[in-house]
Amino acid sequence: MTDILILAVVIALVAVGVISGLVVSSRKKKQLPPTPPSTPTITAPPAEPQVGEDAAPTAQEPRRTIEEVALPDAETALESPVAVEDPVVEAPPAPEIEVPEPTAGRLVRLRSRLARSQNSLGKGLLTLLSREHLDEDTWEEIEETLLIADVGVAPTQELVDRLRERVKVLGTRTPADLRALLKEELVALLGTDFDRAVKTESGVDTPAVVMVVGVNGTGKTTTTGKLARVLVADGRSVVLGAADTFRAAAADQLQTWGDRVGARTVRGPEGGDPASIAYDAVKEGIAEGADVVLIDTAGRLHTKTGLMDELGKVKRVVEKHGPLDEILLVLDATTGQNGLTQARVFAEVVDITGIVLTKLDGTAKGGIVIAVQRALGVPVKLVGLGEGADDLAPFEPEAFVDALIGD
Repeated sequence: MTDILILAVVIALVAVGVISGLVVSSRKKKQLPPTPPSTPTITAPPAEPQVGEDAAPTAQEPRRTIEEVALPDAETALESPVAVEDPVVEAPPAPEIEVPEPTAGRLVRLRSRLARSQNSLGKGLLTLLSREHLDEDTWEEIEETLLIADVGVAPTQELVDRLRERVKVLGTRTPADLRALLKEELVALLGTDFDRAVKTESGVDTPAVVMVVGVNGTGKTTTTGKLARVLVADGRSVVLGAADTFRAAAADQLQTWGDRVGARTVRGPEGGDPASIAYDAVKEGIAEGADVVLIDTAGRLHTKTGLMDELGKVKRVVEKHGPLDEILLVLDATTGQNGLTQARVFAEVVDITGIVLTKLDGTAKGGIVIAVQRALGVPVKLVGLGEGADDLAPFEPEAFVDALIGD
């Protein structure tokens, strides 16, 4: 009896365990998500329908897997890299060529600018001459006014003597009489028999050659560039020679001036031989059939060779092509009598044929025009009246005197 009870208990425990296992297994199956298919597929969208009754049916594209849609084939990517175009670099625009204003009457147009800085001379003289009694003290004041204006001792004495004589003969003097008298005497002192034209026509089958000399700081390179504008405005073709190899910016500065009017600049390395560059410039001018070659020279040198010796060498080398038609000396009008010293030194080495006075609008010392002509025996041919590109004007004695003494 006891054995039967034990067997019944064991059977009951086994039955309970089996039933519990089945329940747990059933719960776990309910909690697990359904197993996804091994290779999901994505169907490409159908092609757009074609319009028209005769449109041919299109075959449906095969279905592709996610990997095929998302990732390109590795071998294809390596064999066909994406082409990258080179960036397009645009060439800088060519400098716009300017049309300079005509030179005819240019000094007359710039008269007001000149008059503003010269009034102290002209008006001072008229005021003194208008006094009722011209005693010795007045004449001494007139002399002092002329000397301060850098007319020079000898020209001043000559002018005062002429004025004394004519005022004595004239007797009663109206302002108009005095103005006309002073104008006549100043024009005569400046000289009307000088040939003030810049030589830009050669007597042989080569371009006219103009050499520009002067110390640094007088505006020599700028004057050369402005002179190119004057010549282009008068219908001449120009080649520029950058023979000032001492000053680092000289060649660049001259080329900028040339580019603005379409004139080519011949240049060499910094510190190069100025004579060689001048020679090449004339050679290029001949090859191009240019009308004029302008040569900008150094105002000082970095070598032990003297400046004047170098200028003499440049002159001799250039003359192997033909004669030099013009040698222009650039002087700063504000330097006054110091400019005369410079002028004499240059005249000893090269045959100066004309003078360019720069910064004439910035000084009341307009008398330097008279003094420098007397010192060198050569005419003032051009004057600079400002910083503008077209402020270089041919010198006209009558227009200059009109600006000096006013109306």
